[in-house]
Amino acid sequence: MKIAFVTPEYPHQNFGKSGGVGTSIYGLTKALKELGHTVSVLVYGQKKDAYFEEQGIHFYTIKNIKLKGLSLILTQKKVERLINALYDQGRLELVEAPDWTGFTAFVKPKCPVVIRENGSDTYFCHLEQRPVKFKNKFLERRALKRADGIISVSRFTGELTNKVLGLKRPFEVIPNSVNINEFNPNHSDKQPLTILYFGTLIRKKGLFELVEIFNRVHEKNKEVKLVLVGHDSGDIKTGKTSTWSLMQPVFTASAIKQVQYLGGVNHQMIQEVINAATVCVFPSFAEAFPLSWLEAMAMEKPIVASNIGWAKEMINDDKEGFLVHPKAHDNYAHRILELLNNQQKREDFGKAARKRVIKDFSHMEIAGKSVEFYKPFIK
Repeated sequence: MKIAFVTPEYPHQNFGKSGGVGTSIYGLTKALKELGHTVSVLVYGQKKDAYFEEQGIHFYTIKNIKLKGLSLILTQKKVERLINALYDQGRLELVEAPDWTGFTAFVKPKCPVVIRENGSDTYFCHLEQRPVKFKNKFLERRALKRADGIISVSRFTGELTNKVLGLKRPFEVIPNSVNINEFNPNHSDKQPLTILYFGTLIRKKGLFELVEIFNRVHEKNKEVKLVLVGHDSGDIKTGKTSTWSLMQPVFTASAIKQVQYLGGVNHQMIQEVINAATVCVFPSFAEAFPLSWLEAMAMEKPIVASNIGWAKEMINDDKEGFLVHPKAHDNYAHRILELLNNQQKREDFGKAARKRVIKDFSHMEIAGKSVEFYKPFIK
């Protein structure tokens, strides 16, 4: 099978900064290649047009066409022409694209188009209770309406996307995945008690709630450290350019002395950081099926996470982790302290979490399910 991914991001030095969508595509492309399929990645929004091949995967960098008022449609048509050229040359049979901002709304290729719902702008705006841009909602709705097939990374995401966009499109639930060989537990010597958050520093991921939660944990345990890993971002609510700068004054004077912010780290380093953690925390308000959670689970780390929607499809409360609403600061802190004080509980949660990942969320398992979904669309 010959599959191409159209995306604005991909975690490679040639493409700049990448988020969760790019990382999920990265894992899927690697697994599909291992299964013997031909994989191409078309990354738009780049500085130049180029082609290169690496580890058997074909990469096409696409420079956006800039013309006031027409840039988007002209770039979409440029991508359409590339897809059709590759199709005519027998280099691809199907294209997959993310739902974010509906890039394929006006792309009409000769081959089938599958959209994978990792959370559209409309979806996230709804979860964050803020207005969505009309253009984004229009494009996302049109792209999903015209897609040949739809995959959603969680049932919650698929159902809510249909609701907020006024659609009744059927979808297949195929979760995000993690490479269980890369994210493999490596239990080292006794480490200091550490709470780890890794991901973008942004309001929707509950970073301001985490400050309040850690203040409460610190009241009970002055030795535990909080480590934050991830790129800083602007704050939509206040208009400030740094979420980290907004967080710092909210910590108590004593608690902030136990906080370490490492910024963004590379793929190899994140595994070392996770391995050194005692407990991982994810008090998010808006996700679809977060890779960071899967990575922590694969490395047998006990988790205290949000209990909203998608979370219950990933973690069974009090089995593979604790699920608590981010605004329940006292209860959230209590669960963290419970794990910090109970090594056996941490070990039980960690082992159960990795077992769940191996069974349901390994990258080869998910790649295989994706291929089965693609098959009916390829004649």
